[in-house]
Amino acid sequence: MNVVASKGAANGSRTVLITGVSKGLGLAFAVEMAKRGHTVIGCSRSQDKLTSLQSELSDKHLFLSADVSSNSGIQELDRVVMEKKGVPDIIINNAGVINNNNKLWEVPTQQELEFDSIVDTNVKGVTNVLRHFIPLMLKRDPGLATRIIFNISSSWGRSGAAHVAPYCASKCLTRSVAKELPKDVAIMALNLGVIHTDMLVSCFGPQNMDSYPEPQVWAVKAATMILHLTPADNGASLII
Repeated sequence: MNVVASKGAANGSRTVLITGVSKGLGLAFAVEMAKRGHTVIGCSRSQDKLTSLQSELSDKHLFLSADVSSNSGIQELDRVVMEKKGVPDIIINNAGVINNNNKLWEVPTQQELEFDSIVDTNVKGVTNVLRHFIPLMLKRDPGLATRIIFNISSSWGRSGAAHVAPYCASKCLTRSVAKELPKDVAIMALNLGVIHTDMLVSCFGPQNMDSYPEPQVWAVKAATMILHLTPADNGASLII
């Protein structure tokens, strides 16, 4: 099987797949990458927000409704992306949720933003994307463009934090996958720092949020960093 290269690889631009583009960091990343001339493929569960983002940017980009927690949904995303844009050069696994502040033994197990939802989105969701897109990256001609995957991580994945234990537990996967990849493909963890997002507000409350950077500010620094990384950085845990 000959895997088609990304459509932008030949002219120096990159094709970037970003999950969870409907708000927050995913949205900021999508807009920033588009501003820099790269082709953005974005997915989320909110069709209305995807339609709005498609209108804001241009038909050069591709925004699709997909739930990362659904393996069949990501399989279909894979099919459409390959048909319309080819293999992404960069993947940013951004989609994620956090539990409402609670002690671990008091975190409910129902789907809506609690334990099962965190595992389904933050662990299974990332795995579903890797399951379907890594094989495509491996089959593509390695000389065409850099092939790098970024999993959005958190310092809490290493140090832990009270009342968000399920979220912390979901943030340690990248280094294991890095050991399984060949030398011309890389996966890295991208530690956000503290950004003014809905997740931060859910943890700390709406007070004193002005002291933390907005996603748009963070995305400028983050995009500059990730566009200069290479497969030699495989397995790295990066802090913005």
